[in-house]
Amino acid sequence: MKNKAKAAGRAQVSAGVLFTGQQLLLPMIEGIVQSRRELFGWVQQVGMSAPRELFELDVAELTGPKGKHRADRSHYRWGTAPNVLPFGGRRIVIPCPRVRAVNGGEVQLRSVAHFRGVDPVPARVLNQILHGVSTRGYHKSLEAVPAAIVARGASKSAASRHLSARMSEKLGEQLKRRLDQLELVALMIDGIEIVHRTVVVALGILADGRKAVLGLYLGSTENAALCTSLLNDLLERGLKLDGRLLCVLDGGRGIRKALADVLGDVAVVQRCIVHKKRNVLDHLPPKYKGYVSRMLTEAWRSASAALARRRLNTLLRWLENNGERGAAGSLREGMEETLTVAKFELPLALSSFLVTTNAIENLIGTARRISRNVKRWRSGEMIIRWTATGLLHAEGNFRRVRGYRHLPLLKKALRAMSPRLDRTKEAA
Repeated sequence: MKNKAKAAGRAQVSAGVLFTGQQLLLPMIEGIVQSRRELFGWVQQVGMSAPRELFELDVAELTGPKGKHRADRSHYRWGTAPNVLPFGGRRIVIPCPRVRAVNGGEVQLRSVAHFRGVDPVPARVLNQILHGVSTRGYHKSLEAVPAAIVARGASKSAASRHLSARMSEKLGEQLKRRLDQLELVALMIDGIEIVHRTVVVALGILADGRKAVLGLYLGSTENAALCTSLLNDLLERGLKLDGRLLCVLDGGRGIRKALADVLGDVAVVQRCIVHKKRNVLDHLPPKYKGYVSRMLTEAWRSASAALARRRLNTLLRWLENNGERGAAGSLREGMEETLTVAKFELPLALSSFLVTTNAIENLIGTARRISRNVKRWRSGEMIIRWTATGLLHAEGNFRRVRGYRHLPLLKKALRAMSPRLDRTKEAA
């Protein structure tokens, strides 16, 4: 009983301390909220007064000071009229002065034309959407405007129109930009599935270590025809292939066939070791997965391609001896292509980047995250718009690849595989 009484007393003391702390903090929080509200109101007043002052300067330049006679007057004030101008991610209606020429006809003020021409609202809508705001909640994400101001252009339908306009602009940038100036050393291709449609994406690794989204193509599945269309589009937009090109793939047959059809022996294929390990382990019972996973990792981390090949062959025999022919067949298929980069003997920082498709998978993950708020996909064009927007957003945050300072070694190794192409270039 004494212990229960002591515990109850401690609980009452804790509750009292908590209540006292709340009473002390609440006025501080209310003060912070009120200060923020008043500061934002002041900023809005300054923002609203700035265009009015610009309008008045333009009027004074044309008509002279207000209330003073001018014998050589060419324009005169002609009252005001409401105008719709962008402000704070929406459009507001504010009175703008009007000016009329003496010989007839209204004159457009330069400042009014400027505010109309520079419209940041579509960009603001896109920025909010990229940060996870839905078009339905766009108006709630904006700061409130003064009660005396008539605001519009922040509804769901208006936000959708602004978003479509801005995304269409970005889509044009993505699909039409020329690739002539890009010096490519590696290529990654993968697909993203959206509502039973597939968008195939190409990511390029440039000679200076930068990554660039090269293009995308929409189809029904990740088949050879779709990938062939993407590769042909890249070539038509000026993608240069001066020699062999390292192509890092996840093992999809459609992509592999398209590379063979379009690029031929120019493509040097590296199979993603992450996908290969996953495929092998999917054929195994749980009791073998840990051991096989360790053996694969050790093999691909070997100091040379020859040692890696011996370890993989040893694992193949072990799988066959233990009756796991499905896993053995999966490992045997394309096994040599998992060692392509290892044959180049590149530094670990660069080689570990080039043996997986993690870079393009992360890119596609960003595109998938950007489009997660879409509830109703209306057309293929809409799928392309959203995917392109997500890819360009991710491209803006790209860093150079790991070990990019060693990319000249990769270029040298690829050139050594292309004696015929080198001789042709020298003869030209």
